[in-house]
Amino acid sequence: MSRHLKSADDFVTIGENIHTTRIVLLNGRRVRTLDDGTEGVPFKDENGNGLFLSIPEHFKKQQPYGLNQVKHFMIAVWKGVNGDAEEQAIGTAYVHREVRRQTKAGASFLDLNVDEVSPYIDIQNESMEWLVRTVEAVSTIPSSIDSSNPEIIKTGLAAYTGAAGRPMINSVALERLDTIKLVTENNAHVIVTAAGASGMPDNAEERVENIDQLMVHIQDAGIPLGDVYIDCLAFPIGVASQYGNDYLDAVAKVREQYGPEVHITGGVSNVSFVLPKRRLVNDVFLHLAIESGLDSGIIDPIPASIQKVLDLDLDSEPVKLAMDMLKGNDDYCMNYIGAFRDGRLD
Repeated sequence: MSRHLKSADDFVTIGENIHTTRIVLLNGRRVRTLDDGTEGVPFKDENGNGLFLSIPEHFKKQQPYGLNQVKHFMIAVWKGVNGDAEEQAIGTAYVHREVRRQTKAGASFLDLNVDEVSPYIDIQNESMEWLVRTVEAVSTIPSSIDSSNPEIIKTGLAAYTGAAGRPMINSVALERLDTIKLVTENNAHVIVTAAGASGMPDNAEERVENIDQLMVHIQDAGIPLGDVYIDCLAFPIGVASQYGNDYLDAVAKVREQYGPEVHITGGVSNVSFVLPKRRLVNDVFLHLAIESGLDSGIIDPIPASIQKVLDLDLDSEPVKLAMDMLKGNDDYCMNYIGAFRDGRLD
């Protein structure tokens, strides 16, 4: 393993929360029901005023609500784009709150994604334009325009003025090489992913092969290595025990091949999907990834502390159990889950 990160302050955090995919549980601690039966998420604005992001009735007819989920940022964006003046103000305040929280927590970029707001491109475009302008109105750090559709990325870039710095594009992949033109036209930082032209990689070798192919195009376009953030694609360890090593091995090989200038990033919290004590798993995996060469992450900066991750007690039982699982030594995560049931992860 080859650690590249010199200190916690050098870690580049791409804040992941301002996504229309994000959920809170309907029966969880963040959702409340008012005396009149209105359900929603209470929050405070920058002046400490109590506000309430109510759940529109038509959202209650959609599948997530029936699954005990509230897509709170989707609601905020919907209100901002479609609501009356009062609803627009609430949606705007909710987004502004998250911008300030992530910035205070140390984010370097704010990742903005509206892909799930609607299957219709015109609605996605309108939503992305609103979100970019709403975020930029209060943000002191750049936006990362995130979409699987280059047209939506283009819309976001057009709305972004650059007042807080050069934008980031998330992402370029072999299946959408035309996005590279947007990088050069907008002098943007860029996330490049290890996805193949027709599917996801099965192992570390395929990740590196895909990245190598993509980096030829990136370098041919004259994009500086220092502007490139390589995402080696983390998958849930609960699905296959080798997924942790696949990611870590790819990170190490990419760092060795492309040297210290390039950034290596990724949605590392994907690894803990459906597992108990996700924060423990995420912290241990991030520690392992940093030791392998990672210097950036698409993460929630609010609960994450990079210094804490660097200073993990590697001799503690919870850390050892999570590490064994992430290194492929715990088939189906049975030892880890058993330890959770026995109360040994606290």
